[in-house]
Amino acid sequence: MFVRIVKMSFHEEKIPAFLENFESVKSKIRSAPGNRFLELYQDKKNKSVFFTYSYWETEDDLENYRKSELFTTVWSFTKKLFNDKPEAWSVDKLASLK
Repeated sequence: MFVRIVKMSFHEEKIPAFLENFESVKSKIRSAPGNRFLELYQDKKNKSVFFTYSYWETEDDLENYRKSELFTTVWSFTKKLFNDKPEAWSVDKLASLK
């Protein structure tokens, strides 16, 4: 399993549209084969910056999601709202404390 972190920055006036769309698709994304966890974060200082944080079973699962109709629809809507280029990282979790 690995973690995918995506940083997105939006035009301030587009944030409500992003949040409304995310609300409508988050369960579908979470139900994608291989997805084990999904969260959305907003930066405390710069309210235009958001992060998605998701766990994936395998890289193939993430790639299959990225090739899906769901991703294509979500991403084509979301990218029109950006005010900066998104950034993404795939990382291995080395420690987790609770």
